[in-house]
Amino acid sequence: MPPIIEVENLHKSFGDTHALAGVSFQVERGSVLGLLGPNGAGKTTAVRVLATLLAPDQGTARVGGLDVSTQANAVRSIIGLTGQYAAVDEKLTGAENLRMVGRLLGMSSTQARSRATVLLERFDLTDAADRQVTTYSGGMRRRVDLAVSLVGSPEVLFLDEPTTGLDPASRSELWAITRELVADGTTVLLTTQYLDEADELADRIVVIDHGQVIEEGTADELKDRTGGRSLEIEFETTAELASAAAVLQPFSAKGGLQQNEQDCLLSLSVDSDTALAVRAIAALTDAGLSPADFRLHRPSLDDVFMALTGHGTETEEQEGPDSIPGNAKSGDTNTEAMNS
Repeated sequence: MPPIIEVENLHKSFGDTHALAGVSFQVERGSVLGLLGPNGAGKTTAVRVLATLLAPDQGTARVGGLDVSTQANAVRSIIGLTGQYAAVDEKLTGAENLRMVGRLLGMSSTQARSRATVLLERFDLTDAADRQVTTYSGGMRRRVDLAVSLVGSPEVLFLDEPTTGLDPASRSELWAITRELVADGTTVLLTTQYLDEADELADRIVVIDHGQVIEEGTADELKDRTGGRSLEIEFETTAELASAAAVLQPFSAKGGLQQNEQDCLLSLSVDSDTALAVRAIAALTDAGLSPADFRLHRPSLDDVFMALTGHGTETEEQEGPDSIPGNAKSGDTNTEAMNS
């Protein structure tokens, strides 16, 4: 079965800002692709092109086999989009928002009401259905916003930084909902700056920076490419640290031994050889050294991101579309897509 999303050599510029500079990737059906990158990397621009809200300058993009440039209306019929900010009408109730979108999508009044009832129950919003959205908590607003994007039962759902600003409990709720959607067959493209979120949800990850794909693979593959596991050993004094470094020097052939005198910490690269870690601890014991603590550390996605980009996910750079008059802000994308 061909990928449900196919992006090839995508370019998009805004004046002198090259938001996308030759991006290519694919998304398999029924999976979650995590699109990672700092602010200004091109994540949101890629989503807007795929959602038919922006036309690419060069390259091709297909969703469900449909070209986003020449078959935009057909693409819109199979996608849903939740932007970075809730795009619901706060003066309407949760139920009214859902029914309104159903009617905009061409449903009869009865169909729209029925679909709204199903979604309100699924997102645990039934008790708040007849309250104005302005009275909702941040987590409830995100849930109703996500429900709005699902009124048309899309095959593909774009989640553009959906948990920004949410508390940990609300983030966990959205994670659970996303898993349920994928289990039901929905394909999800997730952009996020929370690397633990990508680690938790994404089947595959594409890392972009300065409008280009710089790495892709599963979370485990990316972590392994960053350098594998290391044994971290903590001591009480710098004297013990120096003695331990001398004992472990013969074990450092696989990638080195690093000392952090400030934290009295040794880091020995062991890659996938956990037996090496066991032998190293035994050698320290034989030498009469007792670590205050030790642990086997595997690179996190934060480590991967730092190794690939040289910085964290937060930068001061901004993508072009947000600063250009006449382009929809992230919070307006749902409404614009529905009305298109």
